[in-house]
Amino acid sequence: MRSDANIAGPMTDPVPGPRTESTGADVSRETPPPMDDTPIGRAAQLAVEALGRAGEGLPRPEQTRVIVVANQKGGVGKTTTTVNLAASLALHGARVLVIDLDPQGNASTALGIDHHAEVPSIYDVLVESRPLAEVVQPVPDVEGLFCAPATIDLAGAEIELVSLVARESRLQRAIQAYEQPLDYILIDCPPSLGLLTVNALVAGQEVLIPIQCEYYALEGLGQLLRNVDLVRGHLNPALHVSTILLTMYDGRTRLASQVADEVRTHFGEEVLRTSIPRSVRISEAPSYGQTVLTYDPGSSGALSYLEAAREIALRGVGVSYDASQAHIGAQKNDPTMVEGVQ
Repeated sequence: MRSDANIAGPMTDPVPGPRTESTGADVSRETPPPMDDTPIGRAAQLAVEALGRAGEGLPRPEQTRVIVVANQKGGVGKTTTTVNLAASLALHGARVLVIDLDPQGNASTALGIDHHAEVPSIYDVLVESRPLAEVVQPVPDVEGLFCAPATIDLAGAEIELVSLVARESRLQRAIQAYEQPLDYILIDCPPSLGLLTVNALVAGQEVLIPIQCEYYALEGLGQLLRNVDLVRGHLNPALHVSTILLTMYDGRTRLASQVADEVRTHFGEEVLRTSIPRSVRISEAPSYGQTVLTYDPGSSGALSYLEAAREIALRGVGVSYDASQAHIGAQKNDPTMVEGVQ
């Protein structure tokens, strides 16, 4: 008859030699590992550190920075980047307004803002000349973050704007008339180069282009850059491409590294050192009406957006970003940070 010790199969010793066994109260148990050595423990610790860093504060710009998040290629992370960068900047102590110019209203959804047809929206500002202050709503859960929502009415705005006076600069005038103090305005553009995107380009000073680390990443980007040049030449001399952000980066694939190298070679200093990983948590957060910063602050996606926001803020005041300040480098080779875990 076998002993109970062997029911589960043969046991092997990590160190050769006789094994002493004891019974009863004298049984020697291995000391449990520290909390930080478990995936849950690490996640909890990262969450505490992330929120602690978010509260550190960053230098505030001398004047409001209006950043247009644009790329006519769909599915590259424009809306995700807009709301998570906005939340990151707000958590760092800035006052931030997100303007949702996409008729789908995904940015409004991700920020937990009601945007059904009867809600005052950015459509009323553009077409009906309603003051921007009348449509702006505070974002729950994130102090200092505000949103001008989009409704389905915005889908017809492209046609309705055609016949209006100063159709390209209606958003710019609304922003100039907005009296509440703001550090940043982030404008989420639709995946097209129509009048809504032109309004954003006329209203902004900076263009942030999210680029997906996938094949055809630079496909069609030339047209966007030409439009930026046209708007700068005819309507907004201050407009320039200030930031390129690599999104959906998967360090396990050779393709992602090749795309990243190509983008950095092509755009140089405009590319942020921080890239955004492909992350389940980032995808899940909008379904709960949250950004990843409040949904899972310890996730790799949240930490990456915090670092990207820090880099953007420091660039805006002329401070060079030191990569050694980044808190996410140690996680890049962490097997718990791959798809399906974070």
